[in-house]
Amino acid sequence: MANEASLLQGTFSGREDFQQLIRDAIAQAAREGWHEMIWCDLSFEDWPLGERSVIADLQAWSMTGRKLTLMARRFDTLIATHHRFVNWRRQWEHIVEARGISSASEEEFPSVIWSPNWVMQRLQRDWCKGVAGGEPARRLQTRELLSDWLSKSSPAFPSSTLGL
Repeated sequence: MANEASLLQGTFSGREDFQQLIRDAIAQAAREGWHEMIWCDLSFEDWPLGERSVIADLQAWSMTGRKLTLMARRFDTLIATHHRFVNWRRQWEHIVEARGISSASEEEFPSVIWSPNWVMQRLQRDWCKGVAGGEPARRLQTRELLSDWLSKSSPAFPSSTLGL
């Protein structure tokens, strides 16, 4: 069985590397049963969330006691382009919490996958450059950053819209 060490420990550069890290992290989360993940991005537009393999890994990950928190400045692009993910989220709404922060500036808003096991942070959005690793200090620092953002957020991206 793989462990966190099989995920990147260091720097990455480029959209393909960034997207592959997302795929690898979700697959690892499914294999190892990570209990919690936080995903944060402006809009998730360049995340590979519409891919069948990503949804299959999310489905495998979706077990009792799991929690995924999504945090974005806006969800409209995700909803418009990642239909498979939107459908998966609808099925698993009880383990997915979506939070929005519309007042955040694009420059300061983080692009992150966090788990208690490993973290990936895109530091330069335009060039998809960033760092990843499982070091305790990196995980703690990133969790504190995300906690600050979560405290400024409000519920967003409902799993369904109910008309009256």
